[in-house]
Amino acid sequence: MERLQKVIAQAGITSRRKAEQLIIEGKVKVNGQVVRELGVKVTPNKDEIEVEGVPIDREEPVYYLLYKPSGVISSVSDDKGRTVVTDFLEIEQRIFPVGRLDYDTSGLILLTNDGEFANMLMHPKFKIEKVYVAKVKGIPSREALKKLQYGVMLEDGKTAPAKVKVMSIDKKKQTSIIQLTIHEGRNRQVRRMFDAIDHPVLKLKREQYSFLNLRGLNPGDARTLKPIEVKHLRELAVTKPS
Repeated sequence: MERLQKVIAQAGITSRRKAEQLIIEGKVKVNGQVVRELGVKVTPNKDEIEVEGVPIDREEPVYYLLYKPSGVISSVSDDKGRTVVTDFLEIEQRIFPVGRLDYDTSGLILLTNDGEFANMLMHPKFKIEKVYVAKVKGIPSREALKKLQYGVMLEDGKTAPAKVKVMSIDKKKQTSIIQLTIHEGRNRQVRRMFDAIDHPVLKLKREQYSFLNLRGLNPGDARTLKPIEVKHLRELAVTKPS
């Protein structure tokens, strides 16, 4: 048996904390009875659970790693009919992306139907590192790179310190390849950071998410995460608070 709020979160409906609030507010029923206590345990796939009058379907949790191509929406649907990340996986479960990558950014993205897992990884208090490789316009000076390292001021505040590595420069074309490691997840953050030092991104790829990488995958390929990988991600989120 599992705690009710955990089952709700794993169904992808909301975070565990929000699920607890819904229980306290009397918006959750188990087998037709309103439950207001947080200690209640239920049996997935046996007990009938309703959240705000809507029954939840408890699926077995699944976890995938996708090499998202550029020109793909990090969503489960798009009102303009564009390709979305879930189009690359033909599975029965209703999965959703963990966080997002911009439409014009390629690289590693996780997908799951485990809401608790997704919220854990996306929570800002946890330092899950993401490694990006950017092709930028121009050749950044040492001073400009230091700004990235120590944090740059954006419209929504100063960024946290980042790890920066120059991979290569092309003096003829006046472009550079820069590796940037961050643990935040603001909207279009990497692009805005390079804009802030006057070296706009020409091409961007997320190559690594914590210890996970794209080795052996081509754009559009996906693979199932191994149980040990899921376990390790959970451990990282729990043991690395900011």
